[in-house]
Amino acid sequence: MPRMLEVSDDVRAEIGDEEANRLLAGDQAPSSYDCTSCRTPGDSEREQTSTVLFVGEETAVLAFAHALCIPSQVVNVSEAQLQGAVRSITGTDPAAEAPGDAFAAPDVPQAVPGGQAVLGITSGLVLIGGELHPALVVEPTAPIARPGTDGPGDDFLPLLIEQGFIPVTDTSALPSQLSGWSVLLAAGLLHAVLQPGIDGGAPTSWWQAHKALSVTDGWRAAVNKTQRVLVYAAPVGSIGQQPREDLLRDALDKAAAGGKLVAASMPLAGT
Repeated sequence: MPRMLEVSDDVRAEIGDEEANRLLAGDQAPSSYDCTSCRTPGDSEREQTSTVLFVGEETAVLAFAHALCIPSQVVNVSEAQLQGAVRSITGTDPAAEAPGDAFAAPDVPQAVPGGQAVLGITSGLVLIGGELHPALVVEPTAPIARPGTDGPGDDFLPLLIEQGFIPVTDTSALPSQLSGWSVLLAAGLLHAVLQPGIDGGAPTSWWQAHKALSVTDGWRAAVNKTQRVLVYAAPVGSIGQQPREDLLRDALDKAAAGGKLVAASMPLAGT
């Protein structure tokens, strides 16, 4: 039976016309699937469905999503990220099966932006102008030294400001969008914050999860609506591991009042 599939030009170019036509005819596409974005069931025989192609260095994986969640697209990821997405899509990744709480606890991924510290990251919802916005809060585990120096100063915020992040004095205002940066979600899990590549090359990971980070259903719903993520960053010791979103907001307010908070809005990459 023909499927109600959307196959973008980019996806068609990757998989070829023959494979794309087989998908549309129903020969290769499942009738039912779990949306790679919101992780709820979908039916390609009854509702518009997007084809999403995850492409790594050596392999590629085709997934499906509600067209209302995300458009058909090609998502370029590292091979490690692709394997994580495969585990999530096939249901073998424990993180994908974890029940959503009201608040996603901090993760400590492997990322080194110019020092030996790693970046801790927390996902949560921030209320601005009466609307909930998906947000990530980044805080290093130790002071960040400028590349080529030994410290002892903390250059985390100056380095980010040089990249285009804006100092925050009022958390009730939406941060401006940072060109070239994006937040990568794959199979409903948080994988990376991407920064522009060198000399116009492919984006690279500024922060990358060593294990894909689960987010709450509310966070996924908010990001599917806005298609952007607010990324806040503060020096070590400014935010801490807050157990609730109201306490996280209080910590952000205090950091902003003390001149220790920068932020940017980033589009969603992938799903």
